[in-house]
Amino acid sequence: MTSPSTPGTGTGTTDTPGPGPGSGHEVAALYGPEFAADPYRVYDRLRAYGPLAPVEIAPGIGAMLVTDHRAALELLHDTDTWSKDSRRWQETVPPDSPVLPILGWRPNALVNDGAAHRRYRQVVTDSFALIPPHELREHTRQTSEALIARFAGKGRADLIAEYASKLPVLVFNRLFGMPDAHSDQLVAALCGMLDASTPEEATTANTAFSSYIGELIAEKSERRGPDLTSWFMDHPAQLSQEELQDQIVLTMAAGHNPTTNLIGNALARMLSDDRYYSTLSSGGLTPRDALHDVLHNDPPMSNLSPHFPRRDVFFHGTWVRAGQLVLVSYAAANTQHGRTRPGESAGAGGSGGGAHLAWAAGPHSCPVQNPARLIATTAIERLTAWLSDIELTVPHDELVWRHGPFHRALVELPARFTPITPDQAGATPWGSSPSSSTRPDGTSPVRPDASASAGPPHA
Repeated sequence: MTSPSTPGTGTGTTDTPGPGPGSGHEVAALYGPEFAADPYRVYDRLRAYGPLAPVEIAPGIGAMLVTDHRAALELLHDTDTWSKDSRRWQETVPPDSPVLPILGWRPNALVNDGAAHRRYRQVVTDSFALIPPHELREHTRQTSEALIARFAGKGRADLIAEYASKLPVLVFNRLFGMPDAHSDQLVAALCGMLDASTPEEATTANTAFSSYIGELIAEKSERRGPDLTSWFMDHPAQLSQEELQDQIVLTMAAGHNPTTNLIGNALARMLSDDRYYSTLSSGGLTPRDALHDVLHNDPPMSNLSPHFPRRDVFFHGTWVRAGQLVLVSYAAANTQHGRTRPGESAGAGGSGGGAHLAWAAGPHSCPVQNPARLIATTAIERLTAWLSDIELTVPHDELVWRHGPFHRALVELPARFTPITPDQAGATPWGSSPSSSTRPDGTSPVRPDASASAGPPHA
């Protein structure tokens, strides 16, 4: 634990409070190849500071990072001390900073407090409640199998570019009432916002995303439908045009990238662990087990929950000055007492059970956890049902991760499998549904979905 230090004056730059100059600690960068390759080694170093550590989230942009589970829960529930309003901090950050598309203030549920936050959040929760889970599951199944049909005959695929990144966009496109033809534009904009490494890239991605949302709102202003955009528009909260746009932007961004990462990270673990191909009678693991494993050990959003103290505060041994950016590391907090790696049992790594913070906590916890889990579960079930002998073409520890402070996301997930084609009656996504089986010896065109009849996941 650090010694108390005097609060500094800046809030956005790297003059963060913490151990003094003689402490021997360096401010860790949460971006670049070293962090992307092994963020958990960085988190281990940061724990030398105690529950809070100074970090850099972009060149010249400092923050404090909460790495302790108990401290994270305390912060996430304490709305008297901590604010989500980023406007004061934003004044200290260059207007072209690549982190502003994620952290900058807008009239939405992420960066507002109190009554304003509750009003925005209610629009999202009420609208998603109008989507029957069985319809969401069926739409996800159809989307999954349409994507599988595009690459199943090749025998190889990048499961990120060809599956995990496309599926949430196609699902959300329909949920918000836009045709699938717009999905490529949306993928480029959403991924560009998270991956931007220069101000120019961030600006381009943000502009493209805003253009897409503008087209969506214009379409629904002319013609309502049974979709999220129309329900947002007609909600009793009576959102202004700006508020409507920002709720849609937040919901799409928060729905696409985390769901992509959740699917990709879970598939990476499943395809590196033969326990997921055991029979049900022998206690084999399921896609839901893989998702639970990932939410603990490789959460799709690793560092987020931006908060700002309303006053100078001495928090778990460290002074944090008013208005300074503090992020919660879900990944560090979840793995504080050890991490379960692919192929290990929960006892080997120490983090297989108990509560996790992948959905955050408190009043700003993820409002659509169940739909996200349902989409990810269905996507994994369908892929592993149809491509029964699918396997990675590289070991798990050689996979490459995307750079960036906020996410835990794979660059690609190369896999191979026995090709299947539309003329194989009853053995492809275009024929009859498969039946139950275990991982085949050698190769086989079919491994039916043992959990396809399961209902939507619970909270």
